[in-house]
Amino acid sequence: MQAWLAAHPIISYIIIFVLITYVYNKVFRVKQKLPLLKEILLYILMAIGSGMLLIFQHDKLPIIQCLLVAVALMFTVRIRYFVEARQKKKAEAAAKRV
Repeated sequence: MQAWLAAHPIISYIIIFVLITYVYNKVFRVKQKLPLLKEILLYILMAIGSGMLLIFQHDKLPIIQCLLVAVALMFTVRIRYFVEARQKKKAEAAAKRV
């Protein structure tokens, strides 16, 4: 996989940028929206950072794989919260019936 990603740098860059954007939006974004210019500046800086990470990826560091692990862990946490919320709703419904 590492060799294929090294042979296709544009695809690697897009994957890195999408994963970084996802992690930012799910972990670091605050409830209120930023002003438009700050939002544009933020995405430009993430694009530059993605370029730097692409260099590391090209130098045989597993950047994409590490980002995929981070996203997988985030999905795991979201699933856990979803299951806990459903169990809480069921417990509340059972308590109301009694």
